[in-house]
Amino acid sequence: MAVYTDVSESELGAFLKEYSIGELLSYKGIAEGSENSNFLLHTTSSSYILTLYEKRVDKDDLPFFLGLMEHLARKGISCPLPVHRCDGSVTGVLAGRTAAVITFLEGMWMRRPTVAHCREVGKALASLHLAGMDFPMSRPNALDMTGWCKLWEGSHDHADEVEPGLTAEVDADFAELERSWPKDLPAGIIHADLFPDNVFFLGEKLSGLIDFYFACNDLYAYDLATCLNAWCFEKDNSFNLTKGAALLAAYQSVRPLSEAEKEAMPILARGSALRFMLTRLYDWLTIPDGALVQKRDPMEFIRKVRFHRQIKSPSEYGLK
Repeated sequence: MAVYTDVSESELGAFLKEYSIGELLSYKGIAEGSENSNFLLHTTSSSYILTLYEKRVDKDDLPFFLGLMEHLARKGISCPLPVHRCDGSVTGVLAGRTAAVITFLEGMWMRRPTVAHCREVGKALASLHLAGMDFPMSRPNALDMTGWCKLWEGSHDHADEVEPGLTAEVDADFAELERSWPKDLPAGIIHADLFPDNVFFLGEKLSGLIDFYFACNDLYAYDLATCLNAWCFEKDNSFNLTKGAALLAAYQSVRPLSEAEKEAMPILARGSALRFMLTRLYDWLTIPDGALVQKRDPMEFIRKVRFHRQIKSPSEYGLK
């Protein structure tokens, strides 16, 4: 459930008077997502997404996130645009939360992505990386290895409750990643969370990218490794080599990888899987049952970390 803050019709009507988007016809909460409260609005002019930013999003980061969306759109990346208020600002306050109105993108996300969908994602990610190169703002990755360590500190003492032996296993992962993590690869603006529910399609054609609220500056190849974890594993947690090869080849058709980036892919994919395992593990252990924040089972990414440990060559992902 992703409506953590209720909004009354009268509150919303007053809020929308600060926009030139017509009269409110209807609105409803959107149940997908896990960070913010989202509503679909229909007005006399069009359809929009209303986002109320909850505690996990720092409002000081919003100029970066919303400015990036505008920059990418100007560069030809299909993504939502923040709607400016009558005073020129892109955020206001609604129900005690910082809020923004965002343009609506047509399409749906794929619960069972095909090879064709993976190919589209590879091209889109590379295009995003190129388009962001001259974005004038920057934002450190709050979930880099330092952030992972903080999450692990909060989970370490209870990790074996999820699976016996997990504590020692993750301690060993950290030791290996700290020794081997690459530092001099090409870097810039990355999406950092390009999972299937953040990519819309019309049939097999990609119609847009959404949810830039983890975007930051980091390694491009790390972003690509995250897409391998998000798009190329099947429901039984087996890696689909055909999907991996398609995603990687499509990415390289737009932005070729350096040899160093290729060689680093196994350690980057392992680190990416650990990052998502740790956020899930921390929530799993610390958020009480019945809380509004959605808890996701960390076991999916524990299995992915174990897969990546066994990889000896980037060719095992289909990388050429």
